[in-house]
Amino acid sequence: MRVVLFGPPGSGKGTQASLLKEKYGLVHIATGDILREAVSNKTEVGLKAKSYMDRGELVPDDVVIAIVKDKLQSIGEVGFILDGFPRTIAQAEALDKVLVELGKPLDAVVNLQVDEEELVRRLSGRRVCPSCGEPYHVDSKPPKIDEVCDKCGAALLHREDDKPEAIRNRLRVYREQTEPVLGYYASKSILKNIDAVGDIEQVASRIANAVGSDKF
Repeated sequence: MRVVLFGPPGSGKGTQASLLKEKYGLVHIATGDILREAVSNKTEVGLKAKSYMDRGELVPDDVVIAIVKDKLQSIGEVGFILDGFPRTIAQAEALDKVLVELGKPLDAVVNLQVDEEELVRRLSGRRVCPSCGEPYHVDSKPPKIDEVCDKCGAALLHREDDKPEAIRNRLRVYREQTEPVLGYYASKSILKNIDAVGDIEQVASRIANAVGSDKF
């Protein structure tokens, strides 16, 4: 199974990627992780990427594509979940060329859908302990004493980027950036829109059913 996974902040994309990885033995390829891996391993493309990063510049598409290609080659015939890439139509077109070259065309592009109010609820309810780092949520994992860490007693922090206005801005940017890419994959008839509200296992089952569980 070869899948690209899309989803706005708060949609559970990371959770689903981890679950699918464990359940079906897929390789989870998050571009941020493999970029850091290539830099750490001092590969040729990793050193190129580092030269841009050291100057505080964005790593160009051709370098990111080369790093993704190296990773895809290294995993052999194992299936994969691409996460965080592609972000633009140009990247999607370049990825398609690489996948054709490697004989690993995509089986599906999975788009996790959650309405904005639910995303705001999920994200704005997050709290974190600034002392020990323990995460909380006002609905799903509240502390025993309101706004106080169970582990160390520190006052919990509501991060600025987890406040409703900041969340809505992040979601707006996400929509603007990803909608053209989703349209690109829809035109190729491989886009699968998945209702990502509900139990984690239920959402995973919806993904498997939409993609075709026989492909896993």
